[in-house]
Amino acid sequence: MQNIINKCAGALLLTLAAGAAQATATPQWCTEGKPVKFAGVTWESAQFFTEIANFIVANGYGCKTESVTGSTAVTETALVSNDLQVWVEQWDRTNVIKKGRSDGKIELVGNILAGGTREGWFVPDYVVNGDPKRGIKAVAPGLKSVADLPKYKDLFSDDEDPAKGRFLNCPAGWDCERINNQKFKAYKLAASYTNFRPGTGGALDATISSAYERGKPILFYYWSPAGLMGKYKFVQLQEPEFTEKCWKTVQNSTTDDVCGTGTPSFKLTIGVSTPFIKGAPDIIAFFSKLSVPADIVNHAITEMGERKVGGSVLAKEFLQKNKALWTQWVPADVAQKVETKL
Repeated sequence: MQNIINKCAGALLLTLAAGAAQATATPQWCTEGKPVKFAGVTWESAQFFTEIANFIVANGYGCKTESVTGSTAVTETALVSNDLQVWVEQWDRTNVIKKGRSDGKIELVGNILAGGTREGWFVPDYVVNGDPKRGIKAVAPGLKSVADLPKYKDLFSDDEDPAKGRFLNCPAGWDCERINNQKFKAYKLAASYTNFRPGTGGALDATISSAYERGKPILFYYWSPAGLMGKYKFVQLQEPEFTEKCWKTVQNSTTDDVCGTGTPSFKLTIGVSTPFIKGAPDIIAFFSKLSVPADIVNHAITEMGERKVGGSVLAKEFLQKNKALWTQWVPADVAQKVETKL
């Protein structure tokens, strides 16, 4: 009888040991000598998210990692063909990604931005509510929605056409520029506003920052996650309630038969190639749990700009300051390995 008990106990210990070994094992993808290649995207929020994921994959799971740079079209095509394995902060808007998903070559996992994205038309908070600390009085306390804009065209006067107000759109060629063009039609603003496109994203930010620092009125499109959202206080103008029917007309840049609608909140995900999913399911489990509140992301992006540092610096600082959050994403042994590298 004692022999049977001893054998059972021994078998249990072996099972537990095997389970522990499995928990701490490097994923098969990495033990086979394959590096995990991340898309080297350029915008700040994606850099921040990518560096968080990269640090944990490299130091917690023991994988070699690389960054693959290139245009959006090139790197998305590389993801679909498994020439790179991970694209952090996927918006799922391009035909390359949609086809890759339908063909079963990639999947989108997780929900990395808690609460989802935010897009719309904004004015500085002091325009509507004033700012006693800066001695700024509210100049448009009745401005609530895009329907009110014609009444305030003189407030947002266009320097080049003073008879109209100026709406600051995205740079030409951006997806948001095309959508805002359609909204501009839907809200019938052509008679009262100029639809102005800055030359670059940097010019967009600089124009908004300049107006805000001087306490001047400005009407503009913006989004979250983004640095200025963490630096300044804006008021989003109300738009018609979102409907799928109207959204299709807003997305269709070739039609003039357009109806207004707010932009839906998008879930930001991590794009991963199908072969990598099969070779590293434990990393995919981590990706599915990675999620950071928008205020933390916006603050990090602001810090990147003001301190002139890269996403890797802010990602490491995030991991150092938010242990209670990120340790929920990974097993305890992985968390311990990451901590030793911080």
